[in-house]
Amino acid sequence: MEKLVVASKNKGKLAEVAEILKGIFEIVPMSEIGIDADIEETGTTFEENALIKAKFVHKATGCAALSDDSGLAVDALNGAPGVYSARYAGGHGRDKDNNELLLRNMEGVKNRAARFISAVALVADSGEWVATGKVEGEILHCEEGDGGFGYDPLFFSTELRKSFGVASPAEKNSVSHRSRALYSLVDMLRKSGKFEL
Repeated sequence: MEKLVVASKNKGKLAEVAEILKGIFEIVPMSEIGIDADIEETGTTFEENALIKAKFVHKATGCAALSDDSGLAVDALNGAPGVYSARYAGGHGRDKDNNELLLRNMEGVKNRAARFISAVALVADSGEWVATGKVEGEILHCEEGDGGFGYDPLFFSTELRKSFGVASPAEKNSVSHRSRALYSLVDMLRKSGKFEL
């Protein structure tokens, strides 16, 4: 099984990627091979940011590198927080602060339609691939459940009919933006013939 170094420090994201790609790739967090850098996300799209991170890790290690850049896009907020989802409230990855700010910004808003979007990039000596996935839902008025991470407790999946905070990891992975992007990526790689999958 081919190894993929994942350009992320997010433990929740790493666990999901490892579970979704189990039996297809061996997932190695970048921290396990000594990379502790905060890779600057200077892109204006999820796709650009995913490529920036994957290229950084590939260049640093020489290994095939995978990155996910993902976030929440809320219709009533003109697509915000979007690419700034992890740092919506200022600091990076402060889930509680991000969720509180989102709820404040959604006070009195009737249209609560939103979607999670994921772009995944794989960079290897043999090429670069980018795939995307999304899942539709609504922003709840308060958090439901304590599962998942990030905005999961505020995101009501219209397919699961429950919040990602209540859903089991298997339920979430069955419909999530990240799983859809990763499965699309695997399909691309199989068709390319450059990976033995």
